[in-house]
Amino acid sequence: MAGFAPQARAQYVGQLSSIVMDARTGAVLSQSNPDLQRYPASLTKLMTLYLAFKGLRAGQVSLDQTVPVSAHAASMEPSKLGLVPGSYLTVEQAVLGLVTKSANDAACALGELLGGGDEVRFADMMTRQAHALGMTNTTFRNASGLPNAEQVTSARDLAILTRQIIAEFPEYYHYFAVPAFYFHGRQVPNHDPMLRVYPGADGLKTGYTADAGRNLVTSAIRENVRLIGVVLGARTNPQRSAVMASLLDDGFHQEGVADVPRVMVLARGRTRHGRAAIMLAAASRSAGAGPEQLAELPVASRRHTSLRHGHAHLPAHVHMVSAGHAVHRHRGANHG
Repeated sequence: MAGFAPQARAQYVGQLSSIVMDARTGAVLSQSNPDLQRYPASLTKLMTLYLAFKGLRAGQVSLDQTVPVSAHAASMEPSKLGLVPGSYLTVEQAVLGLVTKSANDAACALGELLGGGDEVRFADMMTRQAHALGMTNTTFRNASGLPNAEQVTSARDLAILTRQIIAEFPEYYHYFAVPAFYFHGRQVPNHDPMLRVYPGADGLKTGYTADAGRNLVTSAIRENVRLIGVVLGARTNPQRSAVMASLLDDGFHQEGVADVPRVMVLARGRTRHGRAAIMLAAASRSAGAGPEQLAELPVASRRHTSLRHGHAHLPAHVHMVSAGHAVHRHRGANHG
């Protein structure tokens, strides 16, 4: 197989690969190392889901069909639903387990079902489907994305796959936006931070292994313009989210879509000392503001006040500001 040695690929962590694509036209709006072969980690599950959706469309499987859990599938670590050998879940539960918790046991079980009881056979199906879609730098060896030196992809290939998922299976795309689902009485939350922090984001998937770094595929829609972003090899989750947000912002700007205000005026009034004050609201948890965003705001005091987050559950504060002063806020932990 053409490509780089596994040790070399592992050294790419911190050297980002990225691409932003218009989902409708396929036009590439920005790219950096888009064809560098990387480890996909759990972004592998996007192809597992593609083939599941394809099977559902063809009537080969149904959402309420039971998926048997083999000892092999149950042994998958570390992110898992906790499936036990001999148990069952439905195809829909498996799909939800993949898009929320990135469950490796559910991915393997679903792959075995679709591959006639053999994950290796399913991985070959995945690779053949990838090549049929034009994903020329991609090879799959398992359904979950657990480490395998021969399992590789690229930012461009993942954008191609994501575009096909959105275009071919609109009836199933909504699963990627599910914030959580209940499995055996437990709430399983979605790991994707962009659903909570980026206005317009409505899916798709995170991924991580030590050798892959922090990977992310996101699609967002604003004013009927849908973009696809891929970031591979970030060192931290906050870096991954920040890079993705910046790339998508730039992409929407290129497409002529109006910027989403980072801060908005919630209320105007006066402090108990009679000074003019305003309360600001963040558009999302990731929103921050510099002088350019505040230049036209009315004068306010520099006292602390609460900052309302429309997409968050964590407390935060900002300094009430005078014109030209930046908004500061306390940041909460970011998981996903």
